[in-house]
Amino acid sequence: MKLIIQIPCYNEAETLAIALDALPKQIAGVDEIEYLIINDGSSDDTEKVALEWGVNYIVHFKRNLGLAKGFLAGIDLALRHGADIIVNTDADNQYCGADIEKLILPILEKKADIVIGERPIEEIEHFSWVKKKLQRFGSFVVRMASKTDIPDAPSGFRAYSRKAAMRVNVHNEYTYTLETIVQAGRNKMAITSVPVNTNPELRKSRLMHSIFDYVKKSMLTILRAVLMYRPLRVFTLLGATAMAGGIAIGVRFLIFFFQGNGGGHTQSLILAAMLIIIGSQTFVTGLQADIISANRKLLEDMQYRIKKLEFALLDPEGRAITERGEEPPE
Repeated sequence: MKLIIQIPCYNEAETLAIALDALPKQIAGVDEIEYLIINDGSSDDTEKVALEWGVNYIVHFKRNLGLAKGFLAGIDLALRHGADIIVNTDADNQYCGADIEKLILPILEKKADIVIGERPIEEIEHFSWVKKKLQRFGSFVVRMASKTDIPDAPSGFRAYSRKAAMRVNVHNEYTYTLETIVQAGRNKMAITSVPVNTNPELRKSRLMHSIFDYVKKSMLTILRAVLMYRPLRVFTLLGATAMAGGIAIGVRFLIFFFQGNGGGHTQSLILAAMLIIIGSQTFVTGLQADIISANRKLLEDMQYRIKKLEFALLDPEGRAITERGEEPPE
């Protein structure tokens, strides 16, 4: 059983060594632990610190490509090097390295394929009241969208089995945390969470520049994910709302018409017709989107099968030839 712990980094020279020192060196049930750093275009000595510490692999980007692309590049390299379990954590030492043993336990026990670390949100002192409420609200929206019971959706502290890692797809450039939960829930993957601890803040979050920016990007990410995996339901709801409004206005017009007052309500008739047409077109769009969604699922299944074949073409120990990651195509 091989565990690879990956850490996305962007100018983390000051905190990276602290985070690395806290990572476990051995865990019961795991034969081998290796460490992977994604250097996402850092301009400081992040990579130098990682090399001096002795990480096993480094994915090197010439410029900053964002958290989502870095996460996927790390997953790909970990799979190529034969990882049975992949853990993602942060370079700012936000999460306790000792909790990795707890995090991977459901995977070792074959009870889950994805495990999310649940932070004690209300107890984190450097989280403002507004941020705490937004975290809770965001997690609630993700639970509704994904049909899962994950209490801390934005948490980046998570573990993936090899099977789950090969099925991961992220289409937005902002973050992988929300979309991957929606994807896992809608694809009926075994996903759970475990309570974890957090450390005092060493630096400000780089992902949330402002409350408005965080809410906007998070809602767009969730909406896009839902549209990808449940388009017919969304478009049917929108179309039915428009048609219901059109029918209600049409019935109102007919009441006035049979009362002999229809001449003064022609605008209502036009509006009713427009709403019914818009509703019908929205429903047809939903059918088209549902067909596209079905094709996407077939493509994801093909991608999974190709990855199984690709990663099976490794040496007997599951290792690839190179020790360095390649920069992914943009």
